[in-house]
Amino acid sequence: MATVTRPAASRSPSTPAERLRRSMAAARVSFTWFGTRKSLTPEQKTEAADTFGAEGPFLSAGKRLLDTRHSAFRAVGAVRSRTLGYWRAVSLPFPEPGIRLIRLDSLDAFQQQLAEFRDELNAAVEELDRHYAALKASAREQLGRLYNPADYPVSLLGLFAMSWDFPSVEAPSYLRELSPELYEQEAQRVQARFEQAVELAEQAFTEELAKLVSHLTERLSGDDDGKPKVFRDTAVENLSEFFERFRSLNIRSNQQLEQLVEHCQAIVHGSSPQQLRDSSALRQRVATQLASVGSVLDGLLVERPRRRILRTAK
Repeated sequence: MATVTRPAASRSPSTPAERLRRSMAAARVSFTWFGTRKSLTPEQKTEAADTFGAEGPFLSAGKRLLDTRHSAFRAVGAVRSRTLGYWRAVSLPFPEPGIRLIRLDSLDAFQQQLAEFRDELNAAVEELDRHYAALKASAREQLGRLYNPADYPVSLLGLFAMSWDFPSVEAPSYLRELSPELYEQEAQRVQARFEQAVELAEQAFTEELAKLVSHLTERLSGDDDGKPKVFRDTAVENLSEFFERFRSLNIRSNQQLEQLVEHCQAIVHGSSPQQLRDSSALRQRVATQLASVGSVLDGLLVERPRRRILRTAK
């Protein structure tokens, strides 16, 4: 496991930002991805522009090198989507591009899961490479004179990859001796970043809960052509997953949000998707109570608009 250094603490952390700073590690997931689109050459743009009576310099045009709808290509993309989904599910946002915060006690599990995703990606790329000749043949047929063999590498192996690391977001320790004043400035900047991270976490949780509550409320209330609206089991299951994630990542920074989550959990507790389908009275009761929670969540989002948080995170 990567070693993550934490600043020494002379006292028990008391603010949400301090708790976040001492219980989380910065994590970054990166991908190398073969580009499947290429711009047309100036000559090709001019030729295409002539078709429409336009000027080449005013035309933006490109070509797709491979059919990304092919099942093998979609399988490669699916691994990346699952990786990013997992990373976001076990982490909190941080106001620096490409970085999120992972619980220190989850680092081993995180690295193990990312290693499994990397193996899946490599296997999917190997399968895609087995179809590469057929994909190039199809591209040659579809692109016609736009097809250029030089656009295509010999193999796709090694052109799709993923990596992860744990960058330091703390003030460099060497500055303490080199320039105490600069070190203090950096320390204050780091503290401000974690305060912004607390805001971002609250905002993300509030937005997600509001979206889930709104969707389930809409599905439970009203009818379609005189019949109760159809809803999938995931409308309820996604809420349960949110409760688990909130409990795991919550840094106790917003008592009102915690109370809303607890209230929402109590509303749906013991009500399975099938029970909600079978009982109109239960559907109505749950829908009414969730609607009241949704109104409060909407109020929180209005009071703390996302654009304000994004502006302070620059």
